[in-house]
Amino acid sequence: MPSGAHEMALAVEILLPVNALTQTQTSLTRLIERAAAGDTAAFEQLMVHSQHRVMAMTWRMLGNEADARDASQEVFLRVYKYLGRFKQDQDFFAWLYTITVNVCRDISKKRQHHNDRFLSLAESAGEEAFAVPADLADAEQALMHKQQRELVRKAMATLPVKERASILLRDVEGLSTDEVARIMKSSSTTVRSQISSARKKIKIYCEQYLRRKERSQ
Repeated sequence: MPSGAHEMALAVEILLPVNALTQTQTSLTRLIERAAAGDTAAFEQLMVHSQHRVMAMTWRMLGNEADARDASQEVFLRVYKYLGRFKQDQDFFAWLYTITVNVCRDISKKRQHHNDRFLSLAESAGEEAFAVPADLADAEQALMHKQQRELVRKAMATLPVKERASILLRDVEGLSTDEVARIMKSSSTTVRSQISSARKKIKIYCEQYLRRKERSQ
């Protein structure tokens, strides 16, 4: 992986905070109001507070640096264009994730070969969230972790876009099922079904891969 892509992967997997914004809700509201009114400096501050979340989500949805950067740029163009429509009683980051998912869907539709693109996720398939181990000093452990990540990338790439987005929002971004449903403009029942289906498919893919590997040895 090129050094730039590697650095971004680390930012996506390690630096992405679920609670990146340190401002109070009141100050965020004021910031949004100023940005919507045309305050360029306020909009730039919103971008600074949001860019890690957006880049992380686009990277995981699309799987490579070039697409992630293109998508992130388009996300903020849409945010700038539609910020005036944002309602203050909405959750800003839920609104932002909605735009991000829609942009990634659009790019995936335009690029039919997106199934060959792999996502940068952090852990092997399972019921837990995709988290990065804190200590990778041991070379053998690092190699095993790398192999697990590669396997999950391939498994995730086989998922339908909606299942991929749902499991990323729920298991990686840490949103509640109800929040994911609102972002996906779906029901909580549908989202639970999508996440369950995605986890099963990832597990089956990994198990089949490991069996094939054992038979070939």
